[in-house]
Amino acid sequence: LPISLSLDNASFVEQLEELEKMFQEDHYPDNEKRREIAAVVGVTPQRILVWFQNRRAKWRKLQKLSIKGNRKYPASS
Repeated sequence: LPISLSLDNASFVEQLEELEKMFQEDHYPDNEKRREIAAVVGVTPQRILVWFQNRRAKWRKLQKLSIKGNRKYPASS
């Protein structure tokens, strides 16, 4: 998620934390929700749309790896 150079690292980390929190609540925010998130985070709704698309792709990849890992190493009872 590209950000303006005027933001410091603390702001960037806060933005990411906010986005991650929103992602945990809803993987598919609607237009209105994206506009709200954009206002809170300080970027355009389009950037929010792209961030959520990328985050869902990452989530699906992690899910696949998790499932593969579980099959490879079954938990002992």
